Amino acid sequence: MARTPTTSTPVPATPAEDEILIREIDEAVRQDDALAFFRNHGIKVLGAVIVLVAGLGGYLLWDKQRESALEAQSETLIAALDYANQNDFKTASETVAPLLDAGSPGARTAARLLQAGAALQAGDVDKAAGLYQQVADDADAPPVMRDLARIRDVTARFDSMKPADIIARMEPLAQPDNPWFGSAAELVAMAHLEAGNNAEAGALFAQIAKDEEQPETLRSRARQMAGLLGVDAIVDVEKLLEDEGIVASGGNGGAAVAN
Repeated sequence: MARTPTTSTPVPATPAEDEILIREIDEAVRQDDALAFFRNHGIKVLGAVIVLVAGLGGYLLWDKQRESALEAQSETLIAALDYANQNDFKTASETVAPLLDAGSPGARTAARLLQAGAALQAGDVDKAAGLYQQVADDADAPPVMRDLARIRDVTARFDSMKPADIIARMEPLAQPDNPWFGSAAELVAMAHLEAGNNAEAGALFAQIAKDEEQPETLRSRARQMAGLLGVDAIVDVEKLLEDEGIVASGGNGGAAVAN
């Protein structure tokens, strides 16, 4: 006897199964999109990656070479300074000569300043002035070193310069907020003195003398000059006498004359 066929009712998919199916379809679509993208743009992407890796490698190589060059320049400057400390300025000047063209801005500036100092030691003021001028005009040189070169240049050529030119060149640096105030202001004050402007010179000497951030040797010199010009540059008389060793503080709070 034939078996009567039965009709089975399909079991509906659960929400979890639907979610899995959707994820599988979504993943397949993404894979197809990725394959299509790499088929169309794979060579470009690979080329960009190669360029990036090559660029990074080149930078690292350049940075290593730059570090090595800076170390070599530092060693050259140190060797030159050692010669200078031994008063062998000729050898010091010759040692830094290669840095004048091939050195970094900092090394080049230091080399020029050292050579200028060597030229002054040899009595060649014109050569020294030329080197100082090169530093002052070098836009890549550290600003503080450019200002130092201007001061050294004027100091070296002070006797051959007109007072007005000295004042014009140094006055921008002879400001209390400038790190070179003391040195520049002294040159300006001396130029005023040469020009017969005693009042301006005395006032500037007094300003230097009262600036506690300046070296004591400079303050003492400025104090004496201000006094000669009739300007009081002493803020605390007792402290000044004590610093000079003329008066020592007594144990009872008074003062005693030092032996």
